[in-house]
Parts: sequence; structure tokens; C-alpha cells
Amino acid sequence: MTNRSEIDRKSKHLKVFDLRLSDAGTYTCEYGSQVARISLHVFQLTISSDGYFLVNDIPELTLTQSASHSLPDLTITVSDNNKNTVRSTPSENTTRQKYVLKLKQLEATDSGTWMCHIHSDSPLINQSIPFDVKVLGFQNPNLERKYVTVGSAVILSWLLNFQKIKWKEDFTGQLNWKQQGSATTHELFAFSITARGEQQEIKKSSHFGSEIPESKPDGTIQVKLPKVHFNHSGQYKCELAYKGRHVQSRIDLVVMKVSASHAGLLPRGAEMTLTCQVSGPLPSNAHLLWERVNGTQMDIEKSKQHEVKVKVRAAGLWYCHLIEDNDRKISLRYPVEETPDWNSYVTIGASVGGSVLTLGLACLCIISSIRWQRRRVSALVLVKGDQTIGL
Repeated sequence: MTNRSEIDRKSKHLKVFDLRLSDAGTYTCEYGSQVARISLHVFQLTISSDGYFLVNDIPELTLTQSASHSLPDLTITVSDNNKNTVRSTPSENTTRQKYVLKLKQLEATDSGTWMCHIHSDSPLINQSIPFDVKVLGFQNPNLERKYVTVGSAVILSWLLNFQKIKWKEDFTGQLNWKQQGSATTHELFAFSITARGEQQEIKKSSHFGSEIPESKPDGTIQVKLPKVHFNHSGQYKCELAYKGRHVQSRIDLVVMKVSASHAGLLPRGAEMTLTCQVSGPLPSNAHLLWERVNGTQMDIEKSKQHEVKVKVRAAGLWYCHLIEDNDRKISLRYPVEETPDWNSYVTIGASVGGSVLTLGLACLCIISSIRWQRRRVSALVLVKGDQTIGL
């Protein structure tokens, strides 16, 4: 201990640096005929993983005591970064010398300075020892649902908290995609974060033209879909890995499209079916709704299924809405146009014109026949005249 201690020559105080459990014991100070004895009781507090955790990890706190006299029974209370008492469960390995406590399952918001409070009635001990907890995770919810329409562009984002909590360890991650209804997972890209907070991303797949945005906020993992197709729907999962442990956050992408039973204009008196469809089952608090602009209640069709249809017999502008908790999430429009009136006029005109043409041809044929008959009669008269002269 000599290289870790010093005596203040004025106050005669003994200072011990880098205190260890082995330093516990009785210290005697002799000055002339005066003798003073002090019993040093040493506590050592350690936390598993050096205080670096992922979301859902369960930390283990170990408090070890050392003293020259018999060790007292301790009452230990732990409070989190918000000064709330945390329920702790003693481990089977707990002894009077070493208390091992399992704490609660951690969340991303638990990062900060926690406190371990130690109490004993005999000898009287009231001691508080602070310790740091860093929980790596996402500032997004663990599960998020995002609604988009076919043909639109979308950016999916995951905000990591490593900068906010001053995380000082290397970790890696990857972004995966699994299509709706498929069991196959595709890795879109991998990334790594250094202890200095430097971020590097490596694209693994060019599946459906996904992009990594060049400009994005620090500490954010993003993927961009420049033009969404219906089959781009599914689960987009960002996963972090640290020392063999993993944590993930998922965004479910739900895509909407609208279509008609036949393309083109709606003939007068005909019927067309409009279909609005989303790529997966809707949550219980959501539904699809068709409505006609300036229409009536009779024009509205609702469904809590992933598809809703409406029958259309006249021109108009129709909208399909996806509504969740009375909040309109996305909408798609579908204009229905009827065959214009001039098409009918052309048809009538063509019929009339055809009839006139037929009549004209008939008249022409009659006139030609009459003329032919007249020429034939004239020719017969001339023949008879010649015969008379010859006699």
C-alpha cells in the first residue's frame, strides 16, 4: 500500500489511493502516548458488461464488502437514472460478503447514472455509490407501421442513441428486408460504428433499387425507395450487434394500390368495379374506405379487410382512404370518365350516312336501268326501219 498512500504532515491524515478490498482493516495512529484506531470498511461495486448493455438486457450488480470485524447484514436499494427505485432480485450466489443482484430488463431510456444505496444498523452504515449504465438501442419504437402509396417515394429511418448516451465501444449492424408473406430475408446493407462514433455503411444488395441517402442526420440509419411498388411491402428490420448480443427495431411497410375492372372510358349504362387494396392485413383499429367526391352516403364503401370494392355506374372522382383511429393515413384517387356524347352522334351519323348511301346507289341503279331500257328500245326501232327500206 505504501505506493498508494501518503500522510499529510500538517493534519496527519492518511490518504489511500486506488482503494482495494484488501485495504480493509484496522488502522492505528500513534503519537507519543496517544493511540487512535480506525476501522476501515471497504465496499466494491461492479456491474456486468462494464455498464454497456443493449435494450432488453438484464444487468447484474455485485456488491462486495470487506472489513476486519464480522460482516454486517446489508440492506441494498437501487435507483435508476430517474431516481425511481428498481426492483432487484438476489442471485443464488449471494453471500454476506458478496451480494449479487439481478436488476430489471433495460430500455433505451434507462441510460444514465444509477445509485446503489447501502444501509446497516450495526455498525451504522449509510452509503450511496453511483454507477453508469449505457443502453444501446433505438429512439424509434420497437415496432412501427408506415403506410405509402404505389408510385411514391419513401425513406425509412432508424435513429440510434449511441451519440446521445456517449457510447464508447465498437458495434455493428445490418438492415434486412422480408417481403410480405415470404420467409426469405434479404440483407440490404451492413454498417459499423467505431468507438469514436464514425459510421460506415456497405451496401449488400441492389434489390428493387433501394438507395442509401447520401445526406442524413448523424446517428441515423436510412434506406430510400425512390419509387414504391406493391411488392416492396414487408418487414424492414434494423439490427444492432454488440459482443454476441443483438437488438432490433422493425418498420412494417404497408403499400396501397387502386385498380379498375377494365381500363379506359366507362360506356354509358355500363358498370365498372374499382378495387382498393393494401399489401397486408390491417390492424383492428384501421379500415379502408371508398368515397366519391360530392357523392352521397350511398357512394361510400368500407372494409376492415385488406381490400374494398365499389361498383361505379357514372363518371366521377373517387378516393380510397386508409383510416387508423379516425386518422386518415394515406389516400389514392381514381377518376372515372364516361364515353363522350359525340361518340353516339358519330354512330348515328354513320348509320344515317350508310342509309343515304344505300338509297343513292339504289336510285343510281334504277336510273341506269331506265336509260339502258330506252337505248334498247331505240335500237329496236332503228332495226325495224332498216328492214322496211330493204323491202
